[in-house]
Amino acid sequence: MPFSAFSLHPQVARAVADLGYTRPTPIQSQAIPPALAGRDLVACAVTGSGKTAAFALPILHRLATTPGRGLTRVLVLSPTRELAAQIEQTFRDLGRHARVSSAAIFGGVGMGPQEQALRRGVDVIVATPGRLLDHMQNPSFVFPGLEVLVLDEADRMLDMGFLPDVKRVLKRLPVRRQTLLFSATMPDAIAALAKEMLREPIRVEADRPSTTAKGVTHAAYPVASELKSALLVELMKRGTIGSVIAFTRTKHRANRLADYLTRNGIGAERIHGNRSQAQRTQALAGFKAGKFPVLVATDIAARGIDVEALSHVVNFDVPASPEDYVHRVGRTARAEQKGDAFVFVSPEEEADVRGIERALGQRLPRVTVEGFDYARRAAEKLEIPLHQRLAEHRARQKPRAAQGPRPGAPRPHAAHASHRSASGGSHPAPPAHKPHGPGRRRGSRRPFRVASTQS
Repeated sequence: MPFSAFSLHPQVARAVADLGYTRPTPIQSQAIPPALAGRDLVACAVTGSGKTAAFALPILHRLATTPGRGLTRVLVLSPTRELAAQIEQTFRDLGRHARVSSAAIFGGVGMGPQEQALRRGVDVIVATPGRLLDHMQNPSFVFPGLEVLVLDEADRMLDMGFLPDVKRVLKRLPVRRQTLLFSATMPDAIAALAKEMLREPIRVEADRPSTTAKGVTHAAYPVASELKSALLVELMKRGTIGSVIAFTRTKHRANRLADYLTRNGIGAERIHGNRSQAQRTQALAGFKAGKFPVLVATDIAARGIDVEALSHVVNFDVPASPEDYVHRVGRTARAEQKGDAFVFVSPEEEADVRGIERALGQRLPRVTVEGFDYARRAAEKLEIPLHQRLAEHRARQKPRAAQGPRPGAPRPHAAHASHRSASGGSHPAPPAHKPHGPGRRRGSRRPFRVASTQS
């Protein structure tokens, strides 16, 4: 079935043609017709199967057919900054001829431009739940004209603890709306949420949950944990791997691996939760532009990164669950293309690999690299224990302390010294702790408030 069978608005159909889309993916074929008809929808399909266009196209058709009134008409909730930015870009690309306005709302950047977009009433807002709630503390930021709500990657929002935030957002939205829920997997909590918030939804499922795209070729590389870095360098230098996202289990390991690759002549950057939004955006843009072949990432990037023709995904560390494997591997073989997924598995990770194999319904072939020295000793450890890192940090601080205070630095006892008034008189220093004010009980604490949930 071609896209023309959907009878999309001419301006939307023109953008589809501009982007070279000819035939819809299975999830698009199943989801677009009921979404065009205004039905609530629960859609389950593997990562990289075209879910974003499956909800963006019917929404854009609606917006182009019935122009708005200066109010936000569509809200898309997404678990991560990267995915929110990607979805908003998709709306821009597919809505280029329809004059549809959109904005992305997420943490890690200034709130000013986001506030302007909310006040202006752009047609489509794509937001992470935490940052949206920050804005919604202002009573003026409500959505009286909302027509469509989309929850994308709903299972990931559950994993990241966003479900309470999502429910708080829902309480502020109009009840009469179309709701579309998209997810790669369908755990019980998400199924219960769908039953609670959707009205007589149509359910579509393009692939069995917890499976990967058909174009992915899987392989496991048994290797000692301390030799994983050397094995990745070996495969890169041999040309076995082209562009690759390498997933590690921690931010510390991501930093160490990226540094190791760079020292060994392999261009690499990293993306994880401790990087600023500017650093994450720059790293992703450079990787997409081909400035370096390796992007090292934690699971924060397992969703929301859409890299055209990504050849490989390397599970440098075996993920803790088969679902995480599905989402990592979903970065390759997108839109029915081909890709390779490698797992570097140490002896202690074999049990986790067996869990992945049971979920996939297949055994991953074991691959040994001819000529690689599996008996060598690693030149350095990738994982430095926390206690050792703390000890090294203290050791670096001791020479500084021995040098005494820097010239012009305040003396350690300055906080307790007397201070002079403008008239030159001397007064005792203020107390170290503020006295309890009226109405506050001794020992009471101010409520803790999270300024922004950043992904």
